[in-house]
Amino acid sequence: MRRRLGRGVVLSYAAALFLPGPGLWLRRTHSLSLGASGHLSLTTAPLLLSLVLFSAGLQVPVRALGTLLRCPIPLLAGLVLHLAIPLLAIPVVAFLLRRTPDTDGGSGLVTAMILIVAMPVAAGATVWTGKGVGDQPTMVGLVLASTLLSPLTIPLVTSALVPLLGGGYADALTRALHAGNGGFALVGVVLPCTVGIVCRLALPSPWLRRVLGVGVPVALVGSFLLTYVNACGALGSFLAHPRPLLLAAALAVAASVCLLSFTVGRGAARLLGLDAPAASSLTLACGMNNSSASAVLITTTLPDKPHLLLPVLAYGLLQKTAAGRVVRGQRLRVPDSHPTAHAS
Repeated sequence: MRRRLGRGVVLSYAAALFLPGPGLWLRRTHSLSLGASGHLSLTTAPLLLSLVLFSAGLQVPVRALGTLLRCPIPLLAGLVLHLAIPLLAIPVVAFLLRRTPDTDGGSGLVTAMILIVAMPVAAGATVWTGKGVGDQPTMVGLVLASTLLSPLTIPLVTSALVPLLGGGYADALTRALHAGNGGFALVGVVLPCTVGIVCRLALPSPWLRRVLGVGVPVALVGSFLLTYVNACGALGSFLAHPRPLLLAAALAVAASVCLLSFTVGRGAARLLGLDAPAASSLTLACGMNNSSASAVLITTTLPDKPHLLLPVLAYGLLQKTAAGRVVRGQRLRVPDSHPTAHAS
């Protein structure tokens, strides 16, 4: 399953297209009776995201991160670029979209892209790093640091970019980012990842192996199911009211931002003179954002704007395609590393 992430995403999209009923049912809020205590409202997408992030935290080799202290440049460069790329890419996209005949000046697409690029580095980037024989401690450090800093970085990035929005999207984005009592980034992203890390540190080795043996496959299935649920919302809305121009614009915008992000990462790695493994990890970290978190945020806080999911889903697929190219390039440079890559 790890080696076929891209195919799994495509199959999830296909299932959403041809069998959307279960996904649309899962998207709705369900009530769980607690007897005399009342009812508990449950939404599938946030629960699946928490499962995926808990599993990611459970797999973080915290003790191995000590090697970063000897060479922190890739980690620091990745964090700086993670903040800088949105501030470089989104204004360009907003400027170009304002030239289109869209009634809101492309603010909907810009909102979706802000929610993507402001999110922390995707936990799945560690899987691609292993497949490409990249610098795993650096990638794990980037995922962990960007996740833990997300309650600060997400509001910082979005506040800087909100003035680019019009048509009420600025207010909608502000409301979305304050979802939950402690903020979406803190409750929906940092908390489950931190719980996973604490469990890894607290569990004895035999128990940890058992939990990983069950938890990791379940989380991978949950990741595909989350993709399916999110795709049902976007594609269901699109099929009910087809807007081919919106779909084309979503694909074009997502592709442009994805290409720019990976290109900036690769260019920075060359400028810093990083070795091939560290360069691969930095490139992947710059291009791979937690699009699942973006989709869940839109689904739960902006349910009246399902069209915003189109560029999010497009970016999710495109970043995996680009990551595959980075991995193949790394394998070609280090041809004797294939057995290690498959073992990971």
